[in-house]
Parts: sequence; C-alpha cells; structure tokens
Amino acid sequence: MPDAADLAPMNTPSRRKFRREGEERRRQDLIEATLNSVAEHGLEGATLRTIALRAGVTAGLIRHYFPSKEELLQEAYAALMGRMTEQAKAALVMEDASPRKRLAAFVTANLNAPIIDARVFSLWATFIGRAGSDPSLARAHREGYLGFRNEVEAVVAEVLAAEQREPDASQLRHHAIAINAIIDGLWVEGCLAGEMFSPGELATIGIKSIEAELGLAPERGENQ
Repeated sequence: MPDAADLAPMNTPSRRKFRREGEERRRQDLIEATLNSVAEHGLEGATLRTIALRAGVTAGLIRHYFPSKEELLQEAYAALMGRMTEQAKAALVMEDASPRKRLAAFVTANLNAPIIDARVFSLWATFIGRAGSDPSLARAHREGYLGFRNEVEAVVAEVLAAEQREPDASQLRHHAIAINAIIDGLWVEGCLAGEMFSPGELATIGIKSIEAELGLAPERGENQ
C-alpha cells in the first residue's frame, strides 16, 4: 500500500515554495546576464537576443519574466544599485561596536572593493547616461538613491544620539545628502583612478570629511 505522503497533491506548499525559488533564481540569472551584456555591448547592443544567448535561454522565456526590454533594464539597474547598498550595509553588522565605529565601517565599505570597481562604475555610468531620457531608469535611480540615503540617515541618527544630540528630520536629511555627495565623489575617483591613491586613503578622507560634516570632535588618540 502506498504511503500517505505518496498520495498527497503535487501542488503542496513546499512544492510551490520550490517553484517560487526556482523562478526567482531564473529572474536573477536573467538580470545578471543583462548586466554582463550591457557591460560588453552597451544599452543599445544589449538586445534580448544577446541577453538570451548569454543566459542560455530563448528570448521568449525572457519575455515570460520581463514583458519588455525596458523593464528588464530597469530591474538590472535597480539590482546594481541595491547590490552596492547591501554590500555597504553588511559592514554595519559589528558586535559591540559604537555607532561611530559602525559609521566608519560603512564609509570604508563604500570606498573599497567590491563597491569601488571599474566595471561597476562603467555599468552605473551607462545606465545613468540614459536616465535623463528614460523614465523607468530615472525611477530606478531615484529609488536606489533614496534607499541609500535612508541607510545613511539611520546611521547618522545613531551616531548623533550617542553624542547626546537630537537632530530633527530636516537636519538628518541635510546630513544624509551631504554624506552621500562625499561618498559619491570619492567613489568616482576611486573607480576611475584607484592607482593614484594609497590603500585606505579614500576611506580615511571620507571618514574625516563626514565627521566634520557631523561636527564630531576627533576621538582620543586620533591625529589632530
């Protein structure tokens, strides 16, 4: 006699979960193939056919997951931006570290590999060059920018709270905009001419500039 489990419907929750995970993996594979195609051929050259060939699938399958090339490019750009933010956020996971140390780790992560990377910069520049004329890419850029800025605001709020300061929302916003600009500027320099800087130099400059923006006094033992 067959076991009861053998008689269970095929469409069980675990099977549905497996299918969802499989579909999400396929979506991510297509996004990765898109980023690779854009890096090699540019936005115009990254056609559905070239993306399909790189992914080892048919163009029809791509349309099953992404109705248009524009939607696929938007998802790819959002993934690129989100990946950099998540890599920087990972540096915040520090046991028993002070908010100020966590801020320094966050800045350092943003100004070192794998976030500082010539290929990543090239992809970002390619997408951002189209964002002014492509509403979907402009939307992806805005969401990525605001997502990163929100992370900066959260870290800054912790640092200032530890300093017994209670900034209002507009002050936090001001700090986050300025800090994003500092990190962005140094990131561009590192991606374009990393060989011109000594190891850790950009991160040190970034940390000191951001601490000055926040009005933080040098820590004890730190060079004045």
